[in-house]
Amino acid sequence: MSAKAQKNNNEDNVLKSTLDLIRQAVDFLSLSPDVYEHLSVPARFVEVAVPVEMDDGTMKVFTGYRSQHNNVLGPFKGGIRYHPDAHADEVKALSVLMTLKCSLVGVPFGGGKGAIVCDPYSMSKREKEKMSRSYIQAMGNILGPEKDIPAPDVATDAQVMAWMADEYSTIMREPSFGVVTGKPIAVGGCVGREEATGRGVVCVAKEAARTLGIPFKGARVVIQGAGNVGGIAALLAAEEGCKIVGLSDVSTGIKDAAGLDVEKIMAFVRQGKLLKELDGVEKISNEELLALDCDILIPAALENVLTSKTAGNVKAKIVVEAANGPTTPEGDHILKENGVFVVPDILANSGGVTVSYFEWVQNNYGFRWDLATVNRRLEEKMVEAFTQVYSFYCEKCYGSDMRTGAFMYSIQRLAEAMQYRGWLTSDK
Repeated sequence: MSAKAQKNNNEDNVLKSTLDLIRQAVDFLSLSPDVYEHLSVPARFVEVAVPVEMDDGTMKVFTGYRSQHNNVLGPFKGGIRYHPDAHADEVKALSVLMTLKCSLVGVPFGGGKGAIVCDPYSMSKREKEKMSRSYIQAMGNILGPEKDIPAPDVATDAQVMAWMADEYSTIMREPSFGVVTGKPIAVGGCVGREEATGRGVVCVAKEAARTLGIPFKGARVVIQGAGNVGGIAALLAAEEGCKIVGLSDVSTGIKDAAGLDVEKIMAFVRQGKLLKELDGVEKISNEELLALDCDILIPAALENVLTSKTAGNVKAKIVVEAANGPTTPEGDHILKENGVFVVPDILANSGGVTVSYFEWVQNNYGFRWDLATVNRRLEEKMVEAFTQVYSFYCEKCYGSDMRTGAFMYSIQRLAEAMQYRGWLTSDK
């Protein structure tokens, strides 16, 4: 059995655990079995060859994926990640989560996700540009502002989106920058998009703390991940008066019970340096970071970090899932048994797709909002979503957990749309 096959049989199979939660929610809501059937498989899954001429003149062919899960609410929407461990089931699972996320936060998109299996950190800028354009050449016929709208994800950014938008526009023989979101401002991007996911995470963390009667100002916060989401969340939480007592990146974790100097640390990280190179701080492992004494833990890296081995060590009162799928079902059960309040990923990290929606609207109508308007509307959306999910959880599934409540709330909205569109054959 291959290592990848073994991985997919372990507790970290995000696709299986996501589908199990969907089935459970459909059963709890007494919905038609058709709802699960529609949500259990992508409407389309595409695997393509992505040929790239490398700087040394050799040709290398990468594998590219795009999962278009469900478009009952509108065009497919979801990021593209560049990662050496990306695989089909992961991409499918993330597209499912995006469908649920869009439904939950009330934006008119369906779920999509893409990936290229590669090591982007070993590639030159020219090689990444060629790879990005090659991916669009292979996928262009299934993308479009009214079909499927990619966005940045792990190891992709505004520059990658600009290359993709340009390549798509070349194929279409007309400017069509609305095919992606998360673009640079100069080519139709939205102010505040880069910070949107991290800002949304802080919004719901504040609401969760208020709900549990924990003062947000002065709260001790640990964040796993110092990238675009975790780093922004650290800076914004510190601005709100939180004490960031732990932070990590791929190289190491760092801690300080008195509070880290987040601005200084993030300025260091933005120079392209790793935390292991930072002097004057105490270094710990990422596993030790998850066990630090704190009020709020924010996993903002990759999936499957709170597992049967690590969840029992969590001392936080609140876990806010900034990453996609950071908690396995076994980890979830342990956190629930220990009384940890979990804000699930489909709610916590929905700020990115919310501002992507704002960008798409602005591209379609040819106008722009200022930063204050974007941030205000984002906060309104996040607070509204948290309030609705928490109310649904209290009324319909109290004694379960917020993840169950979020899934049920989202799927109920999807089922209603399916019913109106005539997708359901059963009257149940």
